[in-house]
Amino acid sequence: MSTKDFVAGMDSNARKAPRRVAFITRRVSAQVKAVEEETVQTFPEVLFRTVVAIEVMAIGLVTMALLFNAPLEGIADPSHTPNPAKAPWYFLGLQEMLHYFPPVVAGVLVPGLVVMALIVIPYFNINIEAEGLFLKNREKRLRIFYIAAVLLLLFLLLFHVYVAVVPTLIVAAFMVVAAQSSPQSPSSFRRYLSSKPLSYWIMTWFLFELVVLTAIGTFFRGPGWSWVWPWRS
Repeated sequence: MSTKDFVAGMDSNARKAPRRVAFITRRVSAQVKAVEEETVQTFPEVLFRTVVAIEVMAIGLVTMALLFNAPLEGIADPSHTPNPAKAPWYFLGLQEMLHYFPPVVAGVLVPGLVVMALIVIPYFNINIEAEGLFLKNREKRLRIFYIAAVLLLLFLLLFHVYVAVVPTLIVAAFMVVAAQSSPQSPSSFRRYLSSKPLSYWIMTWFLFELVVLTAIGTFFRGPGWSWVWPWRS
């Protein structure tokens, strides 16, 4: 038998290379072609950063607890309901929506759609580095955007949700600027806007509305869920 070395290649395509054969001689062991892949050091580097972040957060919470009193009220009395009865801050946006929309819409439909989106979206091929929304088919996409924005504004005005109209107009204005921009724009801010995909704009509008509704429910709602200014008792 000759002293020729045999090398077996590896291929992940089972249709292209359905069989893998390795030739082993008495003189050498099996040799396999392998490509060195880039690796990411996850331990202890990531664990160390996580511990540091947790410690910093714990120190901050303890410092706040020592310097500020918690906004606790008296012992709960089932015979006396406070007015207004406000939900925790993370539910105040939903409670503010209940002020405008019917309970079925604000309490069932909207949260249900959010939960369904969280379940369904992972099954789609989502590219987080997608191209800008208006970089292709600008005129067509711009027409669709105008129609969707007008319908959304009419829907908000129909239910008198004026507090949500302002964030919607602001996000829509930035989207119009993005549509009039390109990656070759002289302004870095316009280049930044032009590169953002549809998912970025939807998430920005959603977070903007959430912050606005939560802030209004926290600072601007008084007895009977009426509108009050924060500086008035």
